[in-house]
Amino acid sequence: MRIFLSLTVLLLCTYGLHAQQYDKYIIQFTDKNNSPYSLSNPSAFLTTKAIARRTKYQIAFDSTDLPVNPAYVQAVLAKGNIALLETSKWLNDILVYTTDASVIDSINKLPFVKKTQATGFLIGGINTPVRDKFYYERSQTQSSTSVNGGMGNTLNYASSYNQVHIHNGEFLHNKGYMGQGMTIAVLDAGFYHYTTLDAFDSLVLNNQVLGVKDFVAFDNSVIEDDAHGMECLSTIAANIPGVMVGTAPKANFWLLRSENGASEYPIEEHNWVAAAEYADSAGADMITSSLGYSQFDDPAFNHTYADFYQNTTIVSKGAEFAAKKGMIVTNSAGNEGDNTWKYIIFPADADSVCTVGAVDTLGNIAYFSSYGYPGRIKPNIVSVGFATTVFGASNQPVIGYGTSFSNPNINGLIACLWQAFPQYNNMTILDAVYKSADRYTNPDDRYGYGIPNMKQAYLLLKKKQNDSLYNDWLSASPNPFNDTVHVTLIGQVDGPVKLTLKNADGNIVATILLTTQIEEVYDTVFTALANLAGGSYVLTYSDSVTKRNITLTKNGFNFTDWLQAAPTPFTNQLTIYLKAPETGTVFIRLVDVNGKIIASVQIQTAEGITYTVPFNNVAPLAHGVYFIQYVGPSQKKAVKAVK
Repeated sequence: MRIFLSLTVLLLCTYGLHAQQYDKYIIQFTDKNNSPYSLSNPSAFLTTKAIARRTKYQIAFDSTDLPVNPAYVQAVLAKGNIALLETSKWLNDILVYTTDASVIDSINKLPFVKKTQATGFLIGGINTPVRDKFYYERSQTQSSTSVNGGMGNTLNYASSYNQVHIHNGEFLHNKGYMGQGMTIAVLDAGFYHYTTLDAFDSLVLNNQVLGVKDFVAFDNSVIEDDAHGMECLSTIAANIPGVMVGTAPKANFWLLRSENGASEYPIEEHNWVAAAEYADSAGADMITSSLGYSQFDDPAFNHTYADFYQNTTIVSKGAEFAAKKGMIVTNSAGNEGDNTWKYIIFPADADSVCTVGAVDTLGNIAYFSSYGYPGRIKPNIVSVGFATTVFGASNQPVIGYGTSFSNPNINGLIACLWQAFPQYNNMTILDAVYKSADRYTNPDDRYGYGIPNMKQAYLLLKKKQNDSLYNDWLSASPNPFNDTVHVTLIGQVDGPVKLTLKNADGNIVATILLTTQIEEVYDTVFTALANLAGGSYVLTYSDSVTKRNITLTKNGFNFTDWLQAAPTPFTNQLTIYLKAPETGTVFIRLVDVNGKIIASVQIQTAEGITYTVPFNNVAPLAHGVYFIQYVGPSQKKAVKAVK
């Protein structure tokens, strides 16, 4: 595997091609007939979460979900000295180990065997590696100096701030989206000592690693293997405030080793597919893969330019299946930009895969970032892969170089975005990510759509959500109103907003001040409106750029004069309606024909505002004529009321 990436396996090599040299074979079957499994009972082969994903996003179960027919497997194993290593239901095949060529001859004769393919050696087998697959990235790794980055945000990113900030990733974190409830499967070569490194202490303490699995050595342990996966994981999951914080520090993870760092054979492509299937079955939401394949230790397996976009390589087939099952798959573009191959590697060519190139923190393309091959927009986006802060085996942040690191860095932020909008499927989320990028209208073969902006992606999805839930961005109810007016508004600006309620004379009777964010939804209420006179009112919304009115009607008394009493005649209750002619201290009195004060109320008025003053204890009064007196700072008035 060249650099951090390099496997790609079309498995051009069928049995017969160097058959005597290899001890691992793929046995592909013709069908899944007479399977003991049924699509009507998916719980027999998928977890509850995996079933829930398919149900939620209306993804139909099909034959690729069914496990490989166990009867076929047993028939193959019965042929002699052969061991089962792994299965692939998507590809309908199994991976076996044998050193007996005659066994493969007899397997080929089985009626349900479509073909056999030699793929590589077991660990420890004889091979001549091209070179350390991760040589490029390791050769340039250096210590990282912690900086005071990200202060004032919810998270103190320190040395990882720039690689978060280039995507406005702190916008999501500040809203509380840090990956909670999201499950990311990390496919890589190993996760060296992650359980004892400071960057992952909260990951371990909070049981955010849901499980591990080794598809290379089959020992279900990944902590003694390559450090590459641990470094990639750190860009997402590291959580040391003031030192380094990843892009989705509260997500859950499956750590899946599919890559053998010591060699490069098509077997690793098959391992990748098996790991992706496992991630799907376990209910992972996303896959992040900093792996890729083009050249192998045996050149007979090498991929060619003709393989691009044909969905013929094993790993690209698997990546397409993973996306079809509803997962978001992000994959590094590769570090071939300054090499002879030059182009992206597989499965980065897959149409539904989000392929990630590398830039520095200033947005300049990394010279090593792979070019897209003509015919599609590839890479799709870019993230920081040049001088990326990662956590090293030395238990401190270091600087790494490679699309290996740009990919998980943005994968974590996409996880946070999806957390905010779980109702939308994988392709809808990725579409928003692409549209938010700075080169979306002018993509090319180095940047793709460019550098995503998580705030813009959030706003695109928030608007989509709001459009489906609300008929208008400003509404008020009930209309007519009595005591309250409920206002729902969708933020039009990041900044202050003023809501006013005015009467028919244009006087403000109530005010609400808000600070809004674009596309966020706000519910507020005008209260204590019972004293307002019946009639027409205007609700006014205003911000720095927008002003809008809504006409409302108030139920209740309609004035013909500024001081009135109702009902008249009255019995058990008498209500005085006042449209204040002045501002100040006012006395409202109920008096009899002899001028005797029966009841008196003192209120503070504002000119133009209406008030309701009830007199409740009037039932014992004798029938006859009474008067309502208004005594204000400069005006006096009396009106008649009859009992």
